[in-house]
Amino acid sequence: MLPKKILFCADFSQNSEPARQLAVEFAKNFGAQLLLIHVTNPQLLKYPSLEDLPLGEVTLEDIQKKANETLETIAQDCRRDVAEVKTYLSLGVPAQAIVDFANEECVDLLVMGTHGWTGLSHMLVGSTAEHVVRMARRPVLTVWCCGPTKC
Repeated sequence: MLPKKILFCADFSQNSEPARQLAVEFAKNFGAQLLLIHVTNPQLLKYPSLEDLPLGEVTLEDIQKKANETLETIAQDCRRDVAEVKTYLSLGVPAQAIVDFANEECVDLLVMGTHGWTGLSHMLVGSTAEHVVRMARRPVLTVWCCGPTKC
């Protein structure tokens, strides 16, 4: 089965960049539609995309506006290689929202980065990618990145 709908899960971190590149390459080579999703967890206000917002004044509306701008910038870049790119914003627990969206849209392949955390930070926070892999009933490609250097 060749994927016709590929979902890239964007958390806007540098670690997700290799996953985005793979999602674009797959979509381009398979002639697939590329869907980009970012899920904002309203309980957590720490996002790489919010570095330029003053923390004391951040509202959910500010977060969504910034996320939409960042997602559209990523989409424009993807459109250089992929004919059909769509963006989606969601609110909620990221892993559950990603799996629900993938089911609703009948996505053939999910592509997402993973930070490769281990130890206490992983136990306390958990891994969105790990939860998606456990819950999704469709193929998930997780791309591990070793950090800000080239992988």
